[in-house]
Amino acid sequence: QVQLVESGGGLVQAGGSLRLSCAASGRNFKGNTMGWFRQAPGKDREFVAAITWTQYYADSVKGRFAVSRDNDKNTVFLQMNSLKPEDSAKYYCAVKPGYGGSYYQLKLYDYWGQGTQVTVSS
Repeated sequence: QVQLVESGGGLVQAGGSLRLSCAASGRNFKGNTMGWFRQAPGKDREFVAAITWTQYYADSVKGRFAVSRDNDKNTVFLQMNSLKPEDSAKYYCAVKPGYGGSYYQLKLYDYWGQGTQVTVSS
């Protein structure tokens, strides 16, 4: 059974950093797109970043966040720097088949983790 488990969330002051991890089990996702999404209370879940053989970012996080992956460990990371209060949300990792097609559409992702909470205080 496929399982994605996020970790690394927490409370941090504005300007601080956090590193999220997402460990996948049940199958290897080496040839799949790994994505990060977030959802704040009362808002829709939104794309944050994705990685294939290259990286993609939402404009709101470009230059501050960095997505990476370790295929041997079946893990994807999200390094978040210069955090802002508006980054506060529950962060989810997800997996999409292959490397092609849209990387920001939630509906294309087959597997999702349970999420990890990130809270940035001002």
